[in-house]
Amino acid sequence: MKTTCAYGVAPRALPVLGHALPLLRDPLGFLAALPGHGDLVQVRFGPHRAVVVCDPELTRQVLRDDRTFDKGGPLYDRIRELTGNGLASCPYSDHRRQRRLLQPAFHPARMPGYAETMRRQVTEVTGAWTDGGTVDVITEMHTISARTTIVTMFGGDPARPAGSGELARLMDDFAAVVAGIPRRALLPPSADRLPTPANRRYDRARARLRTAIDRLVTDHRSGELHDGDLLSMLLSAGHDPPGDGRPGGRGLTDDEIADQLVTFFAAGTENTGTTLAWSLHLLARHPHVARRVRAEVDAVLDGAPAAGPEHLPALALTGAVVTEALRLYPPAWVLTRTTTDDTRLGGHTIPAGTAVVYSAYLLHRRPDLFPDPERFHPDRWLTGDAPHRTAFVAFGGGPRKCIGDVFALTEATLVLATIVAGWDLRPADGRPVRPVPRLALSPQELPMRTVARARRPDAD
Repeated sequence: MKTTCAYGVAPRALPVLGHALPLLRDPLGFLAALPGHGDLVQVRFGPHRAVVVCDPELTRQVLRDDRTFDKGGPLYDRIRELTGNGLASCPYSDHRRQRRLLQPAFHPARMPGYAETMRRQVTEVTGAWTDGGTVDVITEMHTISARTTIVTMFGGDPARPAGSGELARLMDDFAAVVAGIPRRALLPPSADRLPTPANRRYDRARARLRTAIDRLVTDHRSGELHDGDLLSMLLSAGHDPPGDGRPGGRGLTDDEIADQLVTFFAAGTENTGTTLAWSLHLLARHPHVARRVRAEVDAVLDGAPAAGPEHLPALALTGAVVTEALRLYPPAWVLTRTTTDDTRLGGHTIPAGTAVVYSAYLLHRRPDLFPDPERFHPDRWLTGDAPHRTAFVAFGGGPRKCIGDVFALTEATLVLATIVAGWDLRPADGRPVRPVPRLALSPQELPMRTVARARRPDAD
């Protein structure tokens, strides 16, 4: 890899606005053009200046050194309005302690239990589908992932919040906040005070979302704690025990617990649901791959109605479809860091306080890293010459790599296999499906027709 680079400047900046207009109008196209101006490219939006890292080796350097390149920048400033000081958004000074306290929840020994939860949720949601009906795949996949996340966090009966309408309201408020974050990141903070409909909608949804999570924590605390759910583990963690030459520390406060729950709800719902939606869309667009996935799923499940943890090791192609969907449409498509000290990157000095941007979408579509990058080709992950994993940053990298990456891949693979086993999903209309770069890179909408495979033995 190269160790030096030209420090470029993105062209066509406007007075005051900088590059805000192209970022708002076509952020993906704007990003895709930046490598032509250097491996480090300066951009400006409103009062903010940032350096976009376009080179994979320099991106690895940023991700490895989380002390120097700390979580921050305009995007994370806005994400914290949703997640507070949760694991994904907290600064370096808090991250190690939080991760040690949360890591037991993602121990491999817990995955079979989580997988059973995933199996139940996809079975219940798809059980309401009808042969020949139409569903909005975005909504359905977000519902499956939200129910799975709620049960994982709180335990108990997943039908209770869904049946009462609480889960639906939670998801509506969450969607409103998520939709507002990228727009607010490109505007000066003073714009928050304007009494616009968008600002009022954002503020109301954010307040309701936090109130709902706080209420769920209070209700859970008043009941019996269980070993199997995340909240019980957080409430039972009285302190951070000493070990490995480090002193012990305090446990999580109630506010920090609520921040973690909002963080996990956001990641578990938005990112996993979006990845599943893209996976189903890509299979519908590539029937030759879909036929192979159906053959794999039928052979592995051997008549079982849903995929479980015992099936996961044999679902290689199904898992590769998920990974390829993450490559083409990474939910966390662009993220920011902030330099805490003057540092060197790519042969250039980056002053302290500089916002540094990296983009999984940009790296994943570089032809030197992923040959024929626009092609949906799951087999690239199954061969001996698979792309170097360090070029795949859908879950970030370094010490701040997503703590739930195995959980997310397990859920997406099992849910996709279960849906493929029972249903053939086809586009409901001929409209093109394009990615919408909000906080997650998601389709605007994705209506698909559901055809029950069990009733059509000749379908394949």
